[in-house]
Amino acid sequence: MRIAIDAMGGDLGPRAVVWGAAEALRLHPQLDVTLFGPRERLEAEVSRLPRRWRGMTTRLALSHAETTISQATRVSQALRAGRGSSLALMLDALAAGRADAGVSAGNTGALMALSRRALGMVAGIPRPAITTAIPTREGGRCYMIDMGANIEATAERLVDFARMADIMVRHVDGLARPRIALLNVGVEATKGPASVREADARLRTLGLNYVGFVEGDGLFNGAADVVVCDGFVGNIVLKSSEGLARMLVDRFQTTFSAHWGSRLVSLLARPALLRVKRQLDPVRYNGASLLGLAGIVVKSHGHADAQGFAFAVSRAVREVRMNLPARLSSELGETAIPSVAGDPGDSGFATRSRPDDFNSQR
Repeated sequence: MRIAIDAMGGDLGPRAVVWGAAEALRLHPQLDVTLFGPRERLEAEVSRLPRRWRGMTTRLALSHAETTISQATRVSQALRAGRGSSLALMLDALAAGRADAGVSAGNTGALMALSRRALGMVAGIPRPAITTAIPTREGGRCYMIDMGANIEATAERLVDFARMADIMVRHVDGLARPRIALLNVGVEATKGPASVREADARLRTLGLNYVGFVEGDGLFNGAADVVVCDGFVGNIVLKSSEGLARMLVDRFQTTFSAHWGSRLVSLLARPALLRVKRQLDPVRYNGASLLGLAGIVVKSHGHADAQGFAFAVSRAVREVRMNLPARLSSELGETAIPSVAGDPGDSGFATRSRPDDFNSQR
């Protein structure tokens, strides 16, 4: 199995990516990795690998890239001038069949646009959607889709998100009937924007294990395995959840270090506190899938350390094993989406137009 990695996109620089790639190689003996970036910088980071990872370098290749795409680069600029960048060359390797998946911690907009251009989409899906897991009670997880790729979403797009996530969870996570829900301001059928209410009506006709609307608290209580929303809402929820998790961990640490009595309690409670910290740590759930592409691309959090980046690579490994794009193409192509009775201009089935230029949909 071959994974191509953009080594220059993370906020912590190439060291976290190189070390995370080495950890992924340790975890997956069948894996080979190619890192894309300025060769001299990558060689310097590889030479600094700790002893426990030095044996992994036999399965670690370096591919030179003259330029990089920064977090501040506009999508239009990345499309025009990013051909020789570490991100574009990583995607070229994937498109040419020299890699089975690509991973980057870089500019999300550029990653989406360049991925779409290099790889294309499956089954008429117009644009990728980003999905990632968040922790729920009793050590579970819930996938949210979309997390920022599509700031606004029509009812048809929300249905696409639900169908893609259902396929992903069934095949990658092994849940036979994942519970699908729509995020809304209430659980009553009359609440929420028109696009969400229309998506609710369509989802009830598709044979999915659709459980209806959930409110914000339903994300963390295990009420659903997949929660669907537009990217504007999803990104805010994700960033708020990460901030809350870090605040809770910091508050625990501050409280228990306040005076000698609480420090003694902290020593006794340390094993339990460490378990809570690990369960809340966003790094544990790092690795967001760009669903809908005709290839496997995983987005790592820009702030991910080596361990977090290794989680993102492991996510890509699981999707390669399941051949996720082929499953999406097959299953999405099998079923037309029925329209809601009475929709003006509907002929009984929803239709999809050809994808427009990326910049016109931003």
